[in-house]
Amino acid sequence: MAAACFTAKAADVTSDILVSEVSMTRNGSLMSVAMDLGLSVLDLGMNKATVITPMVVNDADTLMLPAVGVYGRIRWYQFERSGSKPVNGNEQTSLRYAKDMPAFEYRENFPYQEWMNGSQLILMRADYGCAGCNAGTETLADLAGYRDVIYKPVFLFQEAVAEQIKTREIKGRAFVDFPVNKIVIYPEYRNNTHELGKIIATIDSVKNDKDITVTSIFIKGTASPEGPYDNNVYLAKNRTIALKQYVSNLYNFPDDFIKTDYNPVDWPGLREWLESSNIAHRDEILALVNSDIESYERNSRIKKDFPEEYDWLLRNVYPALRHSDYVIEYMIRQFSDVKEIAEVMRTAPQKLSLNEMYLLAGSLEPGSDEYNEVFETAVRMYPNDEAANINAANSAMMRKDYANAEKYLAKAGSGAKAIYARGVLAGLQGDFDNAIRLVDQAQAMGLQADPAIIENLREAAKFAR
Repeated sequence: MAAACFTAKAADVTSDILVSEVSMTRNGSLMSVAMDLGLSVLDLGMNKATVITPMVVNDADTLMLPAVGVYGRIRWYQFERSGSKPVNGNEQTSLRYAKDMPAFEYRENFPYQEWMNGSQLILMRADYGCAGCNAGTETLADLAGYRDVIYKPVFLFQEAVAEQIKTREIKGRAFVDFPVNKIVIYPEYRNNTHELGKIIATIDSVKNDKDITVTSIFIKGTASPEGPYDNNVYLAKNRTIALKQYVSNLYNFPDDFIKTDYNPVDWPGLREWLESSNIAHRDEILALVNSDIESYERNSRIKKDFPEEYDWLLRNVYPALRHSDYVIEYMIRQFSDVKEIAEVMRTAPQKLSLNEMYLLAGSLEPGSDEYNEVFETAVRMYPNDEAANINAANSAMMRKDYANAEKYLAKAGSGAKAIYARGVLAGLQGDFDNAIRLVDQAQAMGLQADPAIIENLREAAKFAR
């Protein structure tokens, strides 16, 4: 993203021409050249003419701008008699020479082209004698130069708050089968080996880790709607207790280590399934599910009014409503050594807090693949954390991945650094009006930023419109 800049000589006498107030500027797609030409010092003979042609030059690329022709007294008369035909045949502004003539204010606008970045403004002078011949040419260089002001955003990362205690949890669901009206667990009954194995594997995944301490387990059992409500209460409650005892016996947990709860009828689960289904009479069945009719009567009404649908639900949906949801809570130890954090990041990033990840990032080269991977991993591990999203957006912008930056900033919240980051993204995408508005808003919210950062943005915006 570019804006204009120029270098200029305040005043210079070069080969009998006084050149001052020289500038090359850019305003969006338009370039401008301005200078004052002091021509009275030419001491031009009556039969002579001088043509001064400004040129924009960058290596092999050249743009010749309209020239200025200065004519001695006799050559001026010849110029007028020829129908104002320029002595060199090219477009020019023609002036009659006088020793007291004022400085000529040269102003010219023309479309900007990419090659003009880094270009130089020079003057070519051609002198013509009395017979119309070219008496000689001279190039007057180093008058002014143009180079884009590059928008160079500074990315402000959000520091994560250190966790004093790193508590985490794992959630799961098991479908442990019981014989009809039984509350005793049979590990080999139907698919129980697999379902009980899921719970055991989840517990083992943290319990056997030297960096982790399991702090509690919670199990909640549910029953499906068929059958009397009191019987469902009995089954849901006692089957949950049986599962608790089964797990406790495997690990020798204390009696109060595993907490339990139960839901006699999983109406919410049935409601969720119906809402996403296209079963016949879905809305009517949903109305019954959502009603305040007594639970057993609710199920009986569905069975009576919609027998075909009920039979299908009983065989295909109700079994999934008999489940045990479990939550395993645990603590992870703190990591402070950068080398150890790097190893954990490689093997088990879920053990790291945001603060630990940013500690690692601080030891890496900004913009490197390893540096960017830290922030990408952080936002994967903590997808809804505002700091993680701000920092991932900054990392994405550093590598010009503006699509992902925009995605992350949508979840970065409304704090000052999030607003500032959105301003940076707008500037990188060329929307400088919005960029300035957002950066100003962030400053009004108390964001502390180097004034040079803001000045660079404003300069880029000024000439990019």
